[in-house]
Amino acid sequence: MNRINPLYAGIALVVLLIFVLFNLSNVTNEYHEAKESYKETLQLANELNGLNKIYANSSQTKKSLKKILNHSSLREANIKQKTTKSSIKLNSESMNLSALNFLMGKLLNSTYQIHSLKIKQLSEIRVSLEMEIKW
Repeated sequence: MNRINPLYAGIALVVLLIFVLFNLSNVTNEYHEAKESYKETLQLANELNGLNKIYANSSQTKKSLKKILNHSSLREANIKQKTTKSSIKLNSESMNLSALNFLMGKLLNSTYQIHSLKIKQLSEIRVSLEMEIKW
């Protein structure tokens, strides 16, 4: 009477097998989701690393900006620079449109992080400029 019926043992093993297979499929799905999440995170990290190399190099930004501002077409614009720890502010009370076009062409086609930009028209050919570039 104390013996276990083999039919009960077989049923228990089948139920246990179904339970294990169900948990295995759940774990497999979680693994695939984690793998996809890891791929997305890795791609985002690579993009952020590339952007950090481009935008966070303050010495390179200062050097290239100085080169642009020393150009002969911007000399008469009398652009004043105020450098802080994390940015540079450019200010010109009066500059002509050709100098403004040259400056905007150089700045907007490069990798500068322009934080603020104010251009006010003073006359048909003169404008005032206030700009802040961060790094």
